[in-house]
Amino acid sequence: MSGAKPGVDTAVDLGGIRLRNPVLTASGTFGYGTEFAPFLDLRRIGGFVAKSLTLEPRVGNPPPRIAEAPSGMLNAISLENVGVDAFIREKLPAIPDRVTVIASVFETEIERYAEVCQRLAGVPGVAGIEVNASCPHVKSGGIEFGQRADLLGPLVRATRRASEVPLLVKLSPNVTDIVEMARVCEGEGADGISLINAVQALEVDVETRRPVLSNILGGLSGPAIRPIALRMVWQVARAVALPICGIGGIAGPEDAIKFLLCGATAVQVGTSNYLNPAIAGEVADGISSYAERHGFARVTDLVGALESWQI
Repeated sequence: MSGAKPGVDTAVDLGGIRLRNPVLTASGTFGYGTEFAPFLDLRRIGGFVAKSLTLEPRVGNPPPRIAEAPSGMLNAISLENVGVDAFIREKLPAIPDRVTVIASVFETEIERYAEVCQRLAGVPGVAGIEVNASCPHVKSGGIEFGQRADLLGPLVRATRRASEVPLLVKLSPNVTDIVEMARVCEGEGADGISLINAVQALEVDVETRRPVLSNILGGLSGPAIRPIALRMVWQVARAVALPICGIGGIAGPEDAIKFLLCGATAVQVGTSNYLNPAIAGEVADGISSYAERHGFARVTDLVGALESWQI
């Protein structure tokens, strides 16, 4: 169960999604939750974001579609999933009680995004929806929505109208001005922002003279991108009133605390789940211990508590 320290209030509110502590696991790195149940009591963390769902089942890219990179990982899985109906019918009922589930949604057209959200609307067990507007390794949809404000606005508007559950929008770091994209989300009624998705990247095998991924381009995740993610969370937190879920290279409690200090209300652990399937629980315990050690009665008191140099 929860590793909260006595006297430390670990609960947070992420845009209307109440979490027992601020630690979630990131979409695409945690399956549908049940895969990790043998290694981690899912009630020990705030919740998890399930694999992105499309209207129909999706096979994804052919291998090779995952590769190691310096201080991180490249992947171009391309959102393989069982489809929204099978998720509702088969995956959701298998998740233990009192586990907070956020459904991630992806599609190639705005109307199809909205349809997936509509099918999830009112489904018991779905606490919120995260709109994946920023996948960096699909050939249509995905990243285009997260890179163009004129496309992102209609997408957020349509998905907001399709469902009344709390709506998070996952943004791409592959933009010139992340604050502009966050303000679009705020203006169109999003309840929160998830920052950041993977950084679009390329790696090459010099012996074969080929890219290491069959898709050529993939998403770089892991510790290598953490400073980029922290910078974007800090910028967006100063510009919009929406709560932020910080993502990018969290490998332990200290990394998660950095995101909270920069203005994130909650965090998502992603790539590190592959190395240690119990890491999210350790991160949750570590945040609570840090708050107790530094005299914070509530974890929320850490949010935005970054101090400036006095020069």
